[in-house]
Amino acid sequence: MKIADVSGFYSAAGGGVRRYVDDKFEAAARHGHELVVIAPGSRSAVEPRRGGKVAWVSAPPMPGDARYRMFWNAREAWAVLDAEAPDMVEGSSPWRGGWIAGAWPGKAARALVFHQDFVAGYPFTALGGALSLGAIDRLFAPYWAYVRRLSRRFDATVAGGEWLAARLAGFGLQNPVAVPFGIERGRFAAERRDEGLRHSLLELCGVGPRGRLLLAVGRLHPEKRHRTIIEGFVRAKASRADLGLAIVGDGLTRGAVARLASGDGNVAMLGAIEDRDALARCYASADVLVHGSAAETYGLVVAEAIASGLPVVVPDAGGAADLAPRGRSKTYRTGDSVACAAAILAILADGGDPPTARPPGSADDHFTALFEHYASLVRARRA
Repeated sequence: MKIADVSGFYSAAGGGVRRYVDDKFEAAARHGHELVVIAPGSRSAVEPRRGGKVAWVSAPPMPGDARYRMFWNAREAWAVLDAEAPDMVEGSSPWRGGWIAGAWPGKAARALVFHQDFVAGYPFTALGGALSLGAIDRLFAPYWAYVRRLSRRFDATVAGGEWLAARLAGFGLQNPVAVPFGIERGRFAAERRDEGLRHSLLELCGVGPRGRLLLAVGRLHPEKRHRTIIEGFVRAKASRADLGLAIVGDGLTRGAVARLASGDGNVAMLGAIEDRDALARCYASADVLVHGSAAETYGLVVAEAIASGLPVVVPDAGGAADLAPRGRSKTYRTGDSVACAAAILAILADGGDPPTARPPGSADDHFTALFEHYASLVRARRA
């Protein structure tokens, strides 16, 4: 099967989408499929990959973040699709890339892959303190109407979690199907604990070797709610002076997060950690993961932490809340730093609630299910 992924947020600069797509290349090779990723780049070029290729199409920089580019003219992307003649086409965003994939006049089966819940990521973050989440969804009814119309161009809408598929069904999107994401099997485990690394991180946080190490992992972006994490940490530290917080990540709000962190002597900014084994050691060497985003479609960071044996403190919405019961966890009201502090103190005191029997799934399981679903869509389209 040849799969073409029209991926508007695939970038040479890295990020979560690149990591996911690179994993998909490897999975395609293992399963005997060919993957063609069509992505906006600085110039038009073809980059061979194990499992397929990246077809870069010339596109302008994205306003506000020069690491990414944005599809502009559909004709070049359509020319690639015409030349490749794929069996299956993915639209990997509800924006320009999704429209290009959905409007292409070819006969391939196609799926709209819902990698991000825009309303949860932005309006929920900006307006959640003033309005209920239901009220915000109603306020953005025109957006949901637009996505509903776009989804009608596809055979299915693929969601990374059961909760998200149910949410999309509530808004009438075309054939929502849950294909839960997963983590790299074997990489994240409690056995990765590194006492030397732990002591180094505590020292960076200005805390002694017997202190408790809190960890926050994720790109620095408004939807990740680092303000809630840092303010919750500071409030918790008023009751426990032995706490340190290490923040892993980089991104759009780096300056604002650094200013927040500088107001407290026990917060260390580690930047992005691209080495996955080094990140696995960080998870396993900490005491608690503190997460702020209520907009996760799945919550890879939370899943990786749970697989590493790390208790998690997460908001009460989105993929993070959906995953939390699979490990020792406490949830708190989204965006509420007082509740976040209480959850931190509670999980340090008692270790959190007992986990359910289901650990997070693996990336192999995800891609196997995804390709099987795509094959069924191709068969149905041909019939």
